[in-house]
Amino acid sequence: MKQTSAATQPSWFGTIAPTPEFPSLTQDLTADVVVVGAGIAGLTTAYLLLREGKKVIVLESGQLASGESGRTTAHLSNALDDRYTRLEQLFGEKGARLAAESHGTAIDRIEQIVREEKIDCDFTRLNGYLFLPEDGNPSELDKELKAAHRAGLTGVERLSDSPTQGFRTGECLVFPNQGQFHILKYLYGLAEAIGRFKGSGGQIFTNTHVAEVQSGSEASVTTADGHTVRAKAVVMATNTPVNDRVVMHTKQSSYRTYAIAARIPKGSVTQALYWDTPDPYHYIRLQEVTEGPSGGTPRYDLLLVGGEDHKVGQGDPELSLQRLEDWTRQRFPMVQQIDYAWSGQVQEPSDSLGYAGRNPLDKDNVYIITGDSGHGMTHSTLGGILVTDLIQGRFNPWADLYDPGRVTLRPASAYEFVKENLNVVTEYTELLTGGDVSSIDEIEPGSGAVLRRGLTKVAVYRDPKGQTHECSAICPHLGCVVHWNGLESSWDCPCHGSRFDALGKLLIGPANQDLAST
Repeated sequence: MKQTSAATQPSWFGTIAPTPEFPSLTQDLTADVVVVGAGIAGLTTAYLLLREGKKVIVLESGQLASGESGRTTAHLSNALDDRYTRLEQLFGEKGARLAAESHGTAIDRIEQIVREEKIDCDFTRLNGYLFLPEDGNPSELDKELKAAHRAGLTGVERLSDSPTQGFRTGECLVFPNQGQFHILKYLYGLAEAIGRFKGSGGQIFTNTHVAEVQSGSEASVTTADGHTVRAKAVVMATNTPVNDRVVMHTKQSSYRTYAIAARIPKGSVTQALYWDTPDPYHYIRLQEVTEGPSGGTPRYDLLLVGGEDHKVGQGDPELSLQRLEDWTRQRFPMVQQIDYAWSGQVQEPSDSLGYAGRNPLDKDNVYIITGDSGHGMTHSTLGGILVTDLIQGRFNPWADLYDPGRVTLRPASAYEFVKENLNVVTEYTELLTGGDVSSIDEIEPGSGAVLRRGLTKVAVYRDPKGQTHECSAICPHLGCVVHWNGLESSWDCPCHGSRFDALGKLLIGPANQDLAST
């Protein structure tokens, strides 16, 4: 299957049959709700709305799961990565409790969908272990334990070491009743379940790029091919909202995160979720590889390890991936080989919690789900639950907590907001500097670089055969200069995280069009 969000290959696509095919939209249609995005947020929302009797149309610019949902490591956890100590400072004890409850409910809902729709996706419950790095402070675990208990997670315990094989964490907290699954198998199962509603209004269209979103009494989306879907409500489930040009992109920042899948002997490491406490942190889980379908003869385990995050367009992707492999090999000597390596994109809100609800400065019938902060599986699911309740006019106890229009005035949140937005301002100075190279001749085959040409900058890609391809280096979102990403052969915007392939074709927003031709 052709991947559209990056050039590297996640392990999921190597351990499952090809993606199911869906048609492109070729005519104008009407629905109760149109959902933009066919990842876990979009498909979950569509499925839940269909169960409520709504007529729902899903539009996806690529193939099913071709965006960031296909690039996850698929942890299902209520051990939130910004920690309950911080969430309590920002949202109070009640807010932290609601955050724990909502992510726990998301795991429960995934389990319920798996059971009711009979989705064979390797879903399992298991423990999660939060552990310290070598120079970590044990008091950090003490504080988090108390905060987790105040948040209602009274089953969390402090251990002197994890009772696991193949990897011992040292001092840690154990979070019981976490979960994991095979994300593609789950999404394909969701899509199949949506298809069973087709007679009453469930449809999925792929390779259908939404170019314009209109809110109001008659909401609509218009595709790049000129077709329109009119609906009573629109849900933007696109990792980052492409319909919002400014507001939401000052409240969250885009980060690249890296993952590898290393082959290890079957059973050599205890199946569990593992996370350490630095920033950026590392996260670990296993995926069993069998002969034939699920339930077949076990062959070996894939050790999935992620981390080494950095802001989009501002780090060294190859170095981050190498650091991740080095970190893994130092701690897991049973690694035989690295079968897969890839990167993905997460949205980090300045106040640590994601957004799900009505889009700020828009009419009340346009909704967004974004700001996953490394918990895309559970945040997308709770977002689907919340948005479904809002569309149905029902009270949801999490609505204020995840409100995209919220303002968090605590000092820790204000500091992050100012820091991230000053970082963006600094990136605009590149409009005045020279290029990465002074001549096209300096660009190696298979690589790209930015050149200054008069008053503007040009993104030049030299393909493996030596032929050059040019496009504007100015991101069409808000005018930053893009950077070359050699790992993914892409142009990445360091301001708000838009990404484009080597020829300038849009991969991920908030931009909603390709880099301009020159």
